[in-house]
Amino acid sequence: MKWGRLYGPEYVNHLYAGVRRHLSLPHRFVCFTDDPAGLHPGIEVFPVPALGLPPGHGDTRWQKLAVFRSELADLSGPTLFLDLDLVIVDSIDPFFAAPGRFLIIRDDELFRSKPLRKLLPARDRFLASVGNSSVFRFEVGAHTDILQAYVTDPAAATRAYEISQQFLSAQLARRGLLQYWPRGWCVSFKNDCVPRHFASYFRDPAIPPGAKIVVFAGSPKMSEVLEGAGHRWYRRIGNIDWLRQAWQADAG
Repeated sequence: MKWGRLYGPEYVNHLYAGVRRHLSLPHRFVCFTDDPAGLHPGIEVFPVPALGLPPGHGDTRWQKLAVFRSELADLSGPTLFLDLDLVIVDSIDPFFAAPGRFLIIRDDELFRSKPLRKLLPARDRFLASVGNSSVFRFEVGAHTDILQAYVTDPAAATRAYEISQQFLSAQLARRGLLQYWPRGWCVSFKNDCVPRHFASYFRDPAIPPGAKIVVFAGSPKMSEVLEGAGHRWYRRIGNIDWLRQAWQADAG
């Protein structure tokens, strides 16, 4: 999905190239967008699907939930949703072979442990279960109840949950469908690729063994890193030629 001006068409095109390089299965690459200008001709383009919000509610921050409509353009079957600010570094065929009705990243696996969170045990348990929706697989039309639960009372949903992936995870958990990708398939650039603390001054970022997708959860964002930024006094970001090569692959 691409709407608004946060991401340009190059993000879609580079992701398309990454999928072509790393997915051997027959597939379609689809972008739902409000502006198709500049997109590679091999990309299938459809308008951003409507959330179906009730009158008086114009908040579209949770637009991603629209993929759970009963009809999603002319798509059907297993569908892998990929955020734009990630980099594919190995075969993603296994994302379609993994058993389960709905699979998602476990958000906590992308971040360092947060000991202070345990002061609030109930919140800690919930946040430990939350899925990160940068990469998830679902069956088109099979989860309309999730979207319906949101549009029935969007104000209540946004009061109860900070971001859409928290709401999504809670809905999946209630239905017994919350299942995560194997640990290590999706990794954080900052926390898994960049050596920790002052070790980063002696070693460059590297792809962890077994990683297939590098996600930019939190800060720095991918755009910052590719522009040579993202450094902190406690964290050096060294040579990232492998990241540039993986992201800037020619779409052909």
